[in-house]
Amino acid sequence: QQLRELIVEGALGAGEKLNERELAARLRVSRTPLREALKLLTAEGLVEHLPNRGAIVVELSADDVAHAFEVMAALEGLSGELACARIGAEEIAELRALNFEMRAHHARRDLSAYYRVNAQIHRCINRAARNPVLTQTYDRLNARLQAFRFRSNFDREKWDVAVREHDAMIEALAARDSARLHRILVEHLEHKRDVVLAQMKEPAEGPKAIAPDVE
Repeated sequence: QQLRELIVEGALGAGEKLNERELAARLRVSRTPLREALKLLTAEGLVEHLPNRGAIVVELSADDVAHAFEVMAALEGLSGELACARIGAEEIAELRALNFEMRAHHARRDLSAYYRVNAQIHRCINRAARNPVLTQTYDRLNARLQAFRFRSNFDREKWDVAVREHDAMIEALAARDSARLHRILVEHLEHKRDVVLAQMKEPAEGPKAIAPDVE
């Protein structure tokens, strides 16, 4: 989990070589559990092994990202559509609570905490679809996009928009309005795709861009 977070949050960048000795010291673990972690992250698509280079953080082209987000948007939309028909009242209440927590992190501009809750909300909607094949496909592709989804919030204005979109998601789900939730989720992912592709053309400033306002 620690290694995954380092990759998702950009502490280990795309294409960066993963030196086992340095990582073991950084994470304060032996090489055996580290190698197991690298195997798991390779299966998730966050790490790849290249001849003569060893393990590196996976690096996707702009086309790779565009294609992946296109499919991810469809998976998110389908998850929302099915969830509207199958979710229980307790799950909706849990999602409202998570959305409230996420908003609190957003207010504090704590992107790491915000993203963890944000990802949990999307997973809960996917699980509420009650479709194991959809969940398996969703998890595998989403793992490859986590770092990009995280960085899409570096733009303060776009981050604020994303929060409002989450409010709309919860309301559509509570109303069991499948068509509306499908549309919101697809547009939400398309907005993230557009931000990420723009960042790939002209690198964003990163966390500096979302520093709290100084009165």
